[in-house]
Amino acid sequence: MARSDGGVKVSASASTAYSHTSKETSQALMLGGRTVEGSNHTLGASLSYELDLWGRVRRAVESADAQALAARYDRDGVLLMLSNQVAVSYFQLRGLDAEIAILERALDTRKESEQLVSARFDSGLSNELDLSRARIERANAEADLYETRRQRQTIEHALAVLVGASPSEPLIASLGTQANAALPVPPVIPVGLPASLLAQRPDLSSSVAGLRALNAQVGVAEAAFYPSVSLTGNYGFASEKLRDLTGGSAQQFSIGPLALSLPIFDGGRNQANLAVSQAHYAEALANHRGKLLTALREVEDALSDVQQRQLQATAQAQAQQAAARAYEVAQARYERGVSSYLDVTDAQRSSLAADRAAAQIRTQRLLAAVSLARALGGGWSPEASVTIASKLPVSTDRVAP
Repeated sequence: MARSDGGVKVSASASTAYSHTSKETSQALMLGGRTVEGSNHTLGASLSYELDLWGRVRRAVESADAQALAARYDRDGVLLMLSNQVAVSYFQLRGLDAEIAILERALDTRKESEQLVSARFDSGLSNELDLSRARIERANAEADLYETRRQRQTIEHALAVLVGASPSEPLIASLGTQANAALPVPPVIPVGLPASLLAQRPDLSSSVAGLRALNAQVGVAEAAFYPSVSLTGNYGFASEKLRDLTGGSAQQFSIGPLALSLPIFDGGRNQANLAVSQAHYAEALANHRGKLLTALREVEDALSDVQQRQLQATAQAQAQQAAARAYEVAQARYERGVSSYLDVTDAQRSSLAADRAAAQIRTQRLLAAVSLARALGGGWSPEASVTIASKLPVSTDRVAP
């Protein structure tokens, strides 16, 4: 639409008319009381063209191109956000699958312990308090399993909506059951990611395109101070009789005028419009700087999250091993009658909590990697590392200091 203003405009017209004048007009009396009547047929085309001497049309086209590019980057931003939400929901789903597998194994263990304590109680080797504790631990594990399954179903329904599927149907059969619920290995984050990866972010690219559009609008506002020059022309046929309309003698044409319009006084309208354009650019530039700082903060937060989650996973692995060993020792001591069943229940709780915490931390590591990928605009592959200079330049040649 903007580019069409710089081209030649051609329009065609055709008309036919019949006229009959009154005998009582002064014109008719001058002709002796005669009327003038007859037909008039015309066919023609007109041409107009604005000479873009001061770049008004060129700057308007530049602004429109930048706005279209900004809209494309906004679309990319929506796709990135959607991809981020899908990845987050998927890894949360797999994390809950891993917890369900842990709880199912824990429930089987609790049932075996309950049977063992019940047998010892029937043999008089244990008391009713130990049996009650075993039943409590089994019931708690069962309740936790139901709650985790409920959470998984909620996440699955949300993931189905994100990918456009019906929440009432199984989403992805290939995910497998909780028996095959191993969490994916968190990706390795390379050291020394280049800052140029920020140029991948659609929001920053859209902001830069918006700056270019507003900068071009400043040029359009400046062009209003200069003369506008336009050229017009007409060519066609006119005849009283329709059969003679396209004859050589019926031709008519005109070239011009070559019109020049120069604003002399407009009450300060053009000056105010220029000031508004410059203010909009300054505002967008300040917003862009804020977005750039926000992007840097998000990257730093994500990198810190990745690093700390990795350290947390290492520490949790040690706690997991220690809890598992403590449960083995407590179970052996109870079977030999050295300690009470309270030590066993204590060790069971600690081991279960450690296993679930390890699964949750691994899920958080995956989510941290997703956050880093989103903060970098989609990832950190070497092919995606482009120079900021090629994507972030903003011309300010028309903006007053």
